[in-house]
Amino acid sequence: MKKILITGGAGFIGHHFVDHVLKNTDWKIDILDRLTYASHGFDRLKDTGSFFDPRVHVFTSDLSQEFGLGLRREIGEPDYIAHLAAETHIDSSIANPWPFIQSNVVGTFRILELARSMSKLEKLIYCSTDEVFGAAQRGTAYREWDRYRSTNPYSATKAGAEELCVAWANTYKVPILISHTMNAFGERQHAEKFIPLLVRKILAGETISIHADASKTNSGSRFYIHARNIAAAMLFLLVNGKPHDKYNVEKFNVVGEKEVSNLEMAGRVADILGKELFSQMVNFHATRPGHDLRYCLSGEKMAAMGWKVPVNFEESLERTIRWIADPKHSRWLEEKVEVGLL
Repeated sequence: MKKILITGGAGFIGHHFVDHVLKNTDWKIDILDRLTYASHGFDRLKDTGSFFDPRVHVFTSDLSQEFGLGLRREIGEPDYIAHLAAETHIDSSIANPWPFIQSNVVGTFRILELARSMSKLEKLIYCSTDEVFGAAQRGTAYREWDRYRSTNPYSATKAGAEELCVAWANTYKVPILISHTMNAFGERQHAEKFIPLLVRKILAGETISIHADASKTNSGSRFYIHARNIAAAMLFLLVNGKPHDKYNVEKFNVVGEKEVSNLEMAGRVADILGKELFSQMVNFHATRPGHDLRYCLSGEKMAAMGWKVPVNFEESLERTIRWIADPKHSRWLEEKVEVGLL
């Protein structure tokens, strides 16, 4: 029986990945999570039932600190590591970059050092973001090894962590896979994120500010992908992905199916909810530098490996919106945005 160590397993993408691994493998799972405001404690893991599965063991730990001998002994020798733990909210990173450096850079260093000490480790997968490439002009789709141009502290820390992964693969021969994921959505997402925010404001009849260019006529856009599809892609890579024979590291883009503008997304959510949309276009860059209007990745590499999104965008979105809007799940919309809080 294989064993996997998942960092950030109580988080948004993390808990979907834990649930996916449980349903599609017989692996044992160890989870490391610091349980910050974004993790909701163990709520996500309890909601899915993962917390009570005998194959799952959860440990609370601050990854920016050295691993204690007792925790190191409990973790033992996993076959795989999935490093998903990270601070992710761009606004928070702009307001206070230091916690992002601690979590995303120093925390990744600690995990890489842990991996370096493991004799039977087959692969470590690091979950990164499309934002490391910076804004993508129309017609541009970045490939896995294209240059980086971070435009905010969050993306800079993810790019820095990626370079640590590349260095540890080259220098210490740690077998590493790096995934660039696009805009995630899904059940139990923190209320600070765009789609839960849309649901909350549309249900309340509030006006939604749509991020646009200086002309206030062209809204920003994203390629959205459900967190469960990201989880499926990560398991696919752990099973099928191979580090480069010479450099011990390889990168893969996990892309959404289609590009959706911010305004179109707001309209889609309103239609699913059966509510009227009240919106206004705002020049977001004028007051919030560090945000990009568009990101875009090429998905050719994963497609050539046989990867396909298990559930399409339209079905994933409708299921998610109806789940979020269900009164029995209302607590997931009641969380306050806690900028800079860890």
